[in-house]
Amino acid sequence: MTSPTTDANAGSTASGGYGELRAQLATLTTEAFRPEFAEIDHLPTPEIARIMNGEDATVPAAVAEKLPEISAAIDATAERMARGGRLIYAGAGTAGRLGVLDASECPPTFNTDPSEVIGLIAGGPSAMVKAVEGAEDSKELAAADLDDLGLTADDTVVGISASGRTPYAIGAVEHARTVGALTIGLSCNADSALAAAAEHGLEIVVGPELLTGSTRLKAGTAQKLVLNMLSTVTMIRLGKTYGNLMVDVRASNEKLRARSRRIVSLATGASDQEIEAALAATDGEVKNAILTILGGVDGPTAAALLADSRGHLRAALAAVRTT
Repeated sequence: MTSPTTDANAGSTASGGYGELRAQLATLTTEAFRPEFAEIDHLPTPEIARIMNGEDATVPAAVAEKLPEISAAIDATAERMARGGRLIYAGAGTAGRLGVLDASECPPTFNTDPSEVIGLIAGGPSAMVKAVEGAEDSKELAAADLDDLGLTADDTVVGISASGRTPYAIGAVEHARTVGALTIGLSCNADSALAAAAEHGLEIVVGPELLTGSTRLKAGTAQKLVLNMLSTVTMIRLGKTYGNLMVDVRASNEKLRARSRRIVSLATGASDQEIEAALAATDGEVKNAILTILGGVDGPTAAALLADSRGHLRAALAAVRTT
């Protein structure tokens, strides 16, 4: 039988170790308990699915409320990347995985070098599939991960944390500011430490989750929407698209090779024969092929014009038409 003294010591230890953190979590909307869902496990599957779908439908509106702040962060990011900076995501758990996912999609979509958009997850690559105990609690680990990348003032660091209190994400932003890098803090709670630490605080408040504290749900969806917006609109600003066509797509498989031909067709209206000739003359570069067709220039000239226009196809076409 446990003595009263032992009980008291155990309570004191628990309070000392986790009482403060529990109190912090209790203040977060992403951790709030939803009593109306306390019996959800008794509901039929279609009803649970309907409820969950209804919860998810609220996320885009929460993102829409922050569009001015998101747009300002995008313009600042594009400005840095235009002069050679990188876009670096840093987060733990779900937030870190979402950053790695967005970064990994940029090379095939926009033909970026893998070193241009980078996803850091607390605990390293193995944490993508298995949690690394304690990694998210270390600001020092975030600083070390950024130092390993040779962080510069031209870079942009995006700390991602649903709670807005994750030390790894906050540490990444704080360390980035010491070298003059642009910083963005993406969280899903108001008045978060992460947003306060960053130059651009993006707080997408989606409210309590269907499953208490499961921030891979609405919070994760909100983070993915914002990261999609951040990378995609930045790439549009950098000339990685022509209208809504992915003219910098990397044709690394059969599907993408077929897509590249369709993109050239949509942009130019050229025949299949003309498209094949243009791609052959430009080593398969979609943007260059479009310029050879619409501008009436050869492959080397197209490459030179695009280099002079810093990859902006519209600017290269304008240069052809004024000569």
